[in-house]
Amino acid sequence: MPQVKIVAKNFMDMVASLPALKLDKLFQNAFICEAILRSLPPLAKKYVLHLLYIDVAVPGKSLDDWVLTDGLSKHKVAIDRLIQLRVFTETFDRKKEVSYRLNPTFQLNIQKHIKHGGILPRQPLSSSGSLRLPSLEELDAYAANQWECFLLHLISSSEAEKSTNFSSSMMKIFQRGLLSQRDEKEPPRLTEGGFQFLLMDTNAQLWYIIREYITNSEEHGLDSADLISFLLELSFHATGEAYSLNTLNDIQQTIIRDLADLGLVKLQKGMRESWFIPTKLATNLSISLSDTSSRKQGFVVIETNFRMYAYSTSKLHSEILRLFSRVEYQLPNLIVGAITRESLYKAFQNGITAEQIISFLQQNAHPRVAQRIPSVPENVTDQIRLWESDLNRVETTPAHFFDEFPSRDVFEAACDFARECGCLLWENSKKMWLVTKFESFPQMKEFLRRHKQ
Repeated sequence: MPQVKIVAKNFMDMVASLPALKLDKLFQNAFICEAILRSLPPLAKKYVLHLLYIDVAVPGKSLDDWVLTDGLSKHKVAIDRLIQLRVFTETFDRKKEVSYRLNPTFQLNIQKHIKHGGILPRQPLSSSGSLRLPSLEELDAYAANQWECFLLHLISSSEAEKSTNFSSSMMKIFQRGLLSQRDEKEPPRLTEGGFQFLLMDTNAQLWYIIREYITNSEEHGLDSADLISFLLELSFHATGEAYSLNTLNDIQQTIIRDLADLGLVKLQKGMRESWFIPTKLATNLSISLSDTSSRKQGFVVIETNFRMYAYSTSKLHSEILRLFSRVEYQLPNLIVGAITRESLYKAFQNGITAEQIISFLQQNAHPRVAQRIPSVPENVTDQIRLWESDLNRVETTPAHFFDEFPSRDVFEAACDFARECGCLLWENSKKMWLVTKFESFPQMKEFLRRHKQ
């Protein structure tokens, strides 16, 4: 079964892939430098702070001496990451010994940030009678509801709100590997990648959408460095504070409206001006994918008899569980079902893998079972893997069958030729039968024609 992998890269992976000129442009923003520093592995942060006030290149051997033998692997990871992000520049002497130096622009901005702190290009609006801000609880509920509507729209569930309208930018992201539409008359359907995307945790889903949003914007002429800079800068705004839309240029205002679709910001309008309020989704943009602090509390309990109990009021949770389980009945705050062979076969056919299902159940385990080891019974995880392997026992490959060779010498020569080309699938020397890959037929045909002559 062909698999589609959805890879969610965080901002720093995007930053590392930028050309040198765009990276240098990003380093001119002090907040971007701080965001990059935040994202670094602990050892890499230590190296940056050690070299922060050193204006000459430091020999690589000196850095090697800072770590013990058992820390060499982490040391190499730290150095590689610093070089990828161009925080470190490499120089080599005549003996080809390497030295490292901090990027001067990055170094200067971090020095200023440590000494004086940072001032955002926009300040929050002062409280007034016309400015009624939602509480943090209301803001969290708004962000969760927007994200749920976004994903329900992706599932094309009957539970999704029909009145929800997403911008063309967001709809194009849906079409990039998550939805497919064979005919204009038919509604869009989830692709294999779309099914896999739904089982990812919220943090990983967010990074995937942001990455696709940046790619889509690039295709329309927007500089990716400017977009990444604005998004990372947004992560330094205070959650729940209001910021005037008038402080944003036209492109940034378009971006803010797109982010409101995802629940990263909440838009409000007053008598004279409009403002945006960042939610936790926006202020967590500079947090690593591996950071678990922003993950929600689990809700699923799986028993050894494959029964499933999900303590949730979310429409989205119900729809996601239906992707790989049989939901039997649903109460206002409880979903009851079972994991069956038939429900899993349907999931596997849609491109969802056993490991993704197991990972989803483990990441969303209810607090009562999350502390257990394992949080999902072993007999359940083993059986899920076995049922997947049932579908993968036989793999079909298009091929060509050759027989009735004029002589054994020609047969053996054909086998050797197929083996050298890497297209040999099977041979029977007694009956002089040969099976090769389908795409190799023209070469095999030409080879046999020459040998017959």
